[in-house]
Amino acid sequence: MAFDRETVKQRAAQLAGQGVFIGTSSWKYEGWLRQLYTPARYEYRGQVARTRFERDCLSEYSEVFKTVCVDAAYYDFPRREYLQKQADQVPADFRFGFKVTDALTIKKFPKLDRFGPRAGQPNPDFLNADLFATAFLNPCEAIREKIGVLMFEFSRFWPSDYEHGRDFVGDLDKFLGELPQGWSYAVEMRNKHWLREEYFGCLAGHGVAHVFNSWDAMPPVGEQMALPGSRTNPQLVAARFLLKPGRKYEDAVKAFQPYDNIKEINAEARKAGATLIQEGVSAPMRKTFIYVNNRLEGNALATIEAMLA
Repeated sequence: MAFDRETVKQRAAQLAGQGVFIGTSSWKYEGWLRQLYTPARYEYRGQVARTRFERDCLSEYSEVFKTVCVDAAYYDFPRREYLQKQADQVPADFRFGFKVTDALTIKKFPKLDRFGPRAGQPNPDFLNADLFATAFLNPCEAIREKIGVLMFEFSRFWPSDYEHGRDFVGDLDKFLGELPQGWSYAVEMRNKHWLREEYFGCLAGHGVAHVFNSWDAMPPVGEQMALPGSRTNPQLVAARFLLKPGRKYEDAVKAFQPYDNIKEINAEARKAGATLIQEGVSAPMRKTFIYVNNRLEGNALATIEAMLA
């Protein structure tokens, strides 16, 4: 079934007016041409010019959705010029969700090429609140009114990182207590056995939201929502629907590219997303941010349309 752009646009705007923001994780997907994006807006000599598309498509995206998760900020501290360029493409009622740069959330750098000589080494800036304030928040100040939520994503920790979850919670508690006030913060955890009272209590004590996340080694979002105390901030809820639990990222990429249609329906995730939307509408003082990735079902646009329906 074709993506109903106009219906989704109207529903997304209505929900945003009620404090529920739903959008996608990143936005530069050529598989969305003729669904969300109009090819003629990016053509050069009869062909869609990739550089023009990637530079300008956020503007057309924001005609339909009122939020997007900026994954790029996870890989490097954002530059003020970059942030301003993105903010200038979207209307005043648009809200960005940013993943905080992993230079602050990795305890030991993985052995990946992108980390160069740091690969395999301990990270001296792990949970460095001062660095977060200067290198991340300072550039964000210029577009502060368009930022909805800042999310700290912690990749899975191993016993060599923390022997016990309570040890991480102790470090997290200290870090959250040092963060500048006045911003909306959320934490995304990838250690399922640490989703306990101590962790949720730590977040609640600092007014920080737990990010309900659908991921390889995590319980389904519906199960996380059912955990006592999992809504740690009554005024902020965040969710990211990324992968079907049990599926590796690389397998999803291989199965679902170029992300132009649904390849596999995830009924549990759709139900959880719809429930979060309903909860948000019924809690007028709450802001809810829901982000959907192509690698959940194959096409985030259609997944969102199903959640809205």
